[in-house]
Amino acid sequence: MNKKIIIYQVLPRLFGNRNLTRKENGMFAENGCGKLNDFDENILRRIHDMGITHIWFTGVIRHATETDYSEYGIPRQNPAIIKGRAGSPYAITDYYDIDPDIAVNVENRVNEWEELIARTHNAGMKVIMDFVPNHVARQYHSIMKSSAVKDLGEGDDTGKQFAAQNNFYYCPGLKLEVENDVEHAYIENPAKATGNDRFDNRPGVNDWYETVKLNYGVDYCDAGGRSNHFDPIPNTWCKMTDILLYWSAKGVDGFRCDMAEMVPTAFWTYATHIIKNRYPKLIFIGEVYDPAQYHNYIASGFDYLYDKVGMYDCVRRVICGGCSASSITYQWQSTADINDHMLYFLENHDEQRIASDFFCGDGMKALPGVIVSALMMSNPFMLYAGQEYGEHGMDKEGYSGRDGRTTIFDYWTVDTIYRGYFNRCRLNKEEKELALKYLQIMRIANREKAVSEGQFFDLMYVNPLSWQFNPRQQFAFIRKFEDEVLFVVVNFSGVRANVNVTIPEHAFEYLQLPEKDVVAVDLLTGETMNVILKKNGTFPADIRPYNGRIYKFSIKMEDKRYMLNEHNKEEFPPAHTAEHLLNQVMVRMFGCERSHNAHIERKKSKISYILDHKPDRKEEKAIEDKMNELIHDDLPVTFEFIDCYHIPENVKLDRLPEDASEMIRLVRIGDFDVCPCIGKHVRSTSQIGRFNLLGTNWDEMSHTFRIRFKVV
Repeated sequence: MNKKIIIYQVLPRLFGNRNLTRKENGMFAENGCGKLNDFDENILRRIHDMGITHIWFTGVIRHATETDYSEYGIPRQNPAIIKGRAGSPYAITDYYDIDPDIAVNVENRVNEWEELIARTHNAGMKVIMDFVPNHVARQYHSIMKSSAVKDLGEGDDTGKQFAAQNNFYYCPGLKLEVENDVEHAYIENPAKATGNDRFDNRPGVNDWYETVKLNYGVDYCDAGGRSNHFDPIPNTWCKMTDILLYWSAKGVDGFRCDMAEMVPTAFWTYATHIIKNRYPKLIFIGEVYDPAQYHNYIASGFDYLYDKVGMYDCVRRVICGGCSASSITYQWQSTADINDHMLYFLENHDEQRIASDFFCGDGMKALPGVIVSALMMSNPFMLYAGQEYGEHGMDKEGYSGRDGRTTIFDYWTVDTIYRGYFNRCRLNKEEKELALKYLQIMRIANREKAVSEGQFFDLMYVNPLSWQFNPRQQFAFIRKFEDEVLFVVVNFSGVRANVNVTIPEHAFEYLQLPEKDVVAVDLLTGETMNVILKKNGTFPADIRPYNGRIYKFSIKMEDKRYMLNEHNKEEFPPAHTAEHLLNQVMVRMFGCERSHNAHIERKKSKISYILDHKPDRKEEKAIEDKMNELIHDDLPVTFEFIDCYHIPENVKLDRLPEDASEMIRLVRIGDFDVCPCIGKHVRSTSQIGRFNLLGTNWDEMSHTFRIRFKVV
């Protein structure tokens, strides 16, 4: 199965920081800093459990900072050319080094990065790191490069504004003048061109004054206009390709290339060809904002490009009520031939947080946009750490200011990330509900073949404004893979909507849908309904405000076997969920089967296992401790519906009744346990309470171990 790529962007400096001082403009010693080692097996497991396939670790390479690491042989940086106390992750000071801020042992920082790469791989995910090709910090100097490598700028002819083999551009005879350099007297003579294509010696406070532009053989100030000098190969091409090879050799699976469109496509063709010949599975993600250049950058070796000025801007306007939901159709059609190469997102470090006062003020209001962006196509989707908890981004951290974004320039602790990953008991109800919605949507995107490999059919053209449908506020489409179909409809408005969505004859022909009765299961709620599939007929849906329906049905299932099997038991959800958890604990601790004999009650429960030996008191205590550890971890309890033809390999159906329905409900507890069940459960393990092991019995003849427990 080809899984859909789902990227989780994290800034390690912020992610693992648990220092709650949060002083505006605070230094490292005051506000603290997250570490690479904060991404331990438990944290990585939780991220992977959300359906994440790739983690983009932002700000890993050493960059300019006000923190002094000179005792480790790391050159100090002049504060006049640093943005914020922590500095911009995109003002690189050594391409071959790891940021000392995020290392527990500064001298071991590169090894800590290599260890994190290995842990991430072991957790079932791939690693993306930044590559910043357009500019470097003004005081760039590599102390970690090989002795065989010449440093950037080493050997440049500084007497020329442009020379094809120079690494930088210069302003001969002119000293750099920085507007905010009042006290620190930074001297750069001759001045180098500034990173945002400023080719004079006087960058302003709104320029990228802390960086210098790299020279890829393009003369931007040629008397006859811009000219290219690519033969012989520019020196910068070779040096930057070597840097990509260096990190690729350490196990990195992909590069997010900052401001890729400011670097000529000729270089990317050269570099990606070399890298992919040696590492064919490595991916390149480009930050490109000019749609007219999309095809050129894809042709030069990029696997995926930001769809910011198209899909992001459009969906944001729809969420905020600025344009019709039907405009989404235009956006995907405008990149129809390259949709598989477009990266969709609603947050990243450059954009304002959804829940900020500058966007829509409430993370829940964006859920329809998340559903559309994550499920509409098979291309990658990205979310930014904290987005799933509704991070507001309204802190006034220091250099960043209160701008609706999470700072990349300051030492800070992001409250929702801190609580979501390190103190979950402090999450409020709304944050937990939002996180659960994200988990459901990302898992559907990750696990449903109709999303990752299926066909797509936009239903908007045949559903104009009527009493049955409002194309300004609703958006609908179908995904299909073989016999599995997803019917998706979302409601961007704050008013409940009862819609009837027309499915045209063309959709039946294109998707090869039969006309028949099917049972449709909403993957978000578990609700089922019978639907008559008929050419030019309608599909009904009752959609809550700022929400959506993701109905799944199989066109292979027999008409007579619609509904899930029912039972007459009235479970106590906390105890019933504890039963699932205990079954998996026993399987892992003793290698036994799940229980065949359980009596789960509100006051006291009994459950039996067949073991190869009688557990001693130490092992019994370990059972109770492990149960309470998992309960404390507050693992999400979710469900999904799979027809009997597509059951995952690790799920056994041997205990289902012979007349079990063809649609199976799987209950998952984090990524710790999964089994078929139609009973009632709590939403997350913390709602179980405390697991008390009341006593045990052992039958030597049958090797039956019986546990008596209750949940408090």
